[in-house]
Amino acid sequence: MVDSTKTHAVLLSSPGLGHLTPVLELGKRLRTLNFKVTIFVVSSPTSAAESQVIESFMSLNLCEVILLPSPDISHVVDPDATVVTRLAVLMRETRPAFSSAISALSFPPTVLIVDLFGTDNLEVADEFKIPKFVYIATHAWFLALTLYLPVLHERVKGEYVDEKNALFIPGCKPLLPEDVVDPMLRRSDQQYLEYLNIGIEIPMADGVLVNTWEDLEPATLAALRDCKLWGDISMVPIFPVGPMVTPPGPIDSNKTEVFDWLEKQPIESVLYVSFGSGGLLSNEQMIELAYGLELSQQRFIWVVRPPAEKKSSDGSFFTVGNSSNAKEGPASYLPEGFLDRTKNVGFTVWDWAPQVEILRHQSVGGFLSHCGWNSTLESITNGVPLIAWPLYAEQRMNAALLAEELKIAVRPKTLPWKGIVGREEIQMMVKTLMVDKEGHAMRGRVKELKSSGETAWNDNGSSTKALAQFMY
Repeated sequence: MVDSTKTHAVLLSSPGLGHLTPVLELGKRLRTLNFKVTIFVVSSPTSAAESQVIESFMSLNLCEVILLPSPDISHVVDPDATVVTRLAVLMRETRPAFSSAISALSFPPTVLIVDLFGTDNLEVADEFKIPKFVYIATHAWFLALTLYLPVLHERVKGEYVDEKNALFIPGCKPLLPEDVVDPMLRRSDQQYLEYLNIGIEIPMADGVLVNTWEDLEPATLAALRDCKLWGDISMVPIFPVGPMVTPPGPIDSNKTEVFDWLEKQPIESVLYVSFGSGGLLSNEQMIELAYGLELSQQRFIWVVRPPAEKKSSDGSFFTVGNSSNAKEGPASYLPEGFLDRTKNVGFTVWDWAPQVEILRHQSVGGFLSHCGWNSTLESITNGVPLIAWPLYAEQRMNAALLAEELKIAVRPKTLPWKGIVGREEIQMMVKTLMVDKEGHAMRGRVKELKSSGETAWNDNGSSTKALAQFMY
C-alpha cells in the first residue's frame, strides 16, 4: 500500500510506557525497512521512567523523536477523571500542535500511524492528503471488541457487567461481562464515551496494524477479515505485525546483584513477580501476596513498589518512577520478618527491575503479572507461563485470552480488581504453575508460542509478510 523507498512514516504515541514502548519498536522495525521515521511523543510531564526510555531510544539514532508539549487539560476534565478519559482528551487537545509540528518537518510525511488514543488525529492525515493507519499495540480480540462496541452500545441497554450472558463479538471468543475493559464498567462515565468514539473512528483509517501474529490468534484474525460477519461496520485491512517487544539491553551495574542471585538458582525454578509500570496493590493485598509467596516455598523475585494511596490499581500511570515513598524500601510495606524468613528462596527488588533480561534468564520459570500486553508478549517470547493478575485497562481481557484460549496462565478465582486475593489461593496458584503437571503443560505450550512468534518475523514469516503488504 505504501512505497517504502519514498515513504516518511510519522508515528504518534500517547503518554505511558504501555503505549510508548510498542510505538518505538514499530518505528525501529519500519526504519530497518528503509523508511524515514519520525515519532511524535506526547509525553507525560511527571514520568521519569518514560523520559529514560525516550532518551535511551534516541541514543540509537534510528528514528527522529519529537516531544510535543503536554497540553493543559485541567479546564476540560475533572481532577479525578480516569486514565482513559485523560489520555483521550490529552490526545485530542494535542491535535493543533501536532498538525503544526508536521507542517514544520523538512521532509514531508507520506503516511501517518497513530496509536489507540490518537484516532482523533487521523484528520491531520486528511489535511496533508496522506494515508492514515491505527496501530493497536495489543491483541486482535481487543480490536474486535473495540470495533463492535457501537453495535453493543445499541443492543445492550443496561450495564455490561450486569449482563447474564457473555457478550457476542462476530466470529470471536465471547467476552464474559466480568472481563470487559475498564471503559465499559460504567456507561455513564466519560471514559465509556471516549472509548466508544475510538471504536467509531478506527474504521475511518486506511488500515490497522495489530501487535499480534497469525499463529497466536488465527480465528480472531480470520473473523476480522470476514466482512460478512460485521454487517454495517466498515472493515479495513488488518496487518498483524507482532510480536513487537523490547529487545534485551545491557545489564545495569546497579542491578547485577539480582542476576548473581539468579545464576545460583535451578533452571525454571524462579517465579518473577511484577505488576508493570503503572499497577499498584493495596497494602492489604501486598501483605497477602507476601504470605502467599512464603507459604508456597517457591523461589521468587518480587519487584516491590509502594502500595496504592487510593482505591485505584492504575494510580501511578502518570507518575511511574516518581514515588514519594521510594526511599522507604520494601521492608516498610511487607509483613514483619518476611525478608528474613524468605532470604534463602526470595529476592526483592525495589520499584523497578530489568524485566526483559530477567524473563529471558534460564532460571525463571513463571511470571506473576498484571497482564499488560507488553509484559504478556515479553513473557510469551521468552517461553515463560503466567499467573494472570489483571488490574486495569484491557488486562482482564488479556488474562482471559491467556488462561482460557491459549491455556498458558493460571487465574485467581477471586477477581483482583474487585477483592483481595488471599494467601491460600496465591500459594495454590504458585504451586500449580511452578510444581504441578498443569504448570509443566503450560510451560510446554508457551514455548511453542515463543517459537511461532520467532517464526512470524522470519524472512517468509506472517508478520514480515503483513508489514510488506502494509508497505506496498
